[in-house]
Amino acid sequence: MPFAASARLSVLLMLVAASAAAQVPPAKPCTIKGNISSKGERIYHPPGSATVIDTNRGERWFCTEAEAVAAGWRRTKVC
Repeated sequence: MPFAASARLSVLLMLVAASAAAQVPPAKPCTIKGNISSKGERIYHPPGSATVIDTNRGERWFCTEAEAVAAGWRRTKVC
């Protein structure tokens, strides 16, 4: 396999692995969900809220509210 094709394959495999790993919360108790609204707002939800993470859209998990705020996300208005 030519080097360029091999390099592209390696990058693709790393992206697939990273995407699959990001679908579940981290091993440590990072239970604050960062969702992106349909308007593009970055909103975080405290533990226990019924939201789903879609890492393909840039959503993510946070371990603390301070971490979420520092990353530019705001707390949900409904909790």
